[in-house]
Amino acid sequence: MGTSDRIARFILDVLESADGTAELQRSSLADRFGCVPSQINYVIATRFSPERGYMVESRRGGGGYIRITRVQPDVSQFIMHTVNAVGRELDKPTADALLRNAVNAGALDGSFARLIAAAVSERALHAVPAELRKTVRSSIFKHMLLTAASDGFFERRSLQ
Repeated sequence: MGTSDRIARFILDVLESADGTAELQRSSLADRFGCVPSQINYVIATRFSPERGYMVESRRGGGGYIRITRVQPDVSQFIMHTVNAVGRELDKPTADALLRNAVNAGALDGSFARLIAAAVSERALHAVPAELRKTVRSSIFKHMLLTAASDGFFERRSLQ
């Protein structure tokens, strides 16, 4: 198990034992795992992001800390957060990751996620000039989620 995996596992264990909130010091974690503080930043940014269901607060300096909170939003909050996480452009791997996260969280069923994936696929967008595909994909992705949300599709679902 690599250092990043060990750091992530440690943070997850702290979160589980502390009812979903952990307050940690970057320098203490770096000392504990024999790494530089930037590796702690990397683990937090990649494994404890809002897209993965975590809220991170950080205060730098001598008495600084990192507070990580596991959030359990309802389906509509999760969907709106996903929509807001998508910028003006969206590449296919990121779209797939967002859909996978939504399915894993129980916010989307697999059939609907596959439908969105098909609508934003390279094959579906082949007639769109390559330089515009990411922008068009972002628009389609967001509008499919927003339309389903406004039609009450997600009100029938609850997160796991």
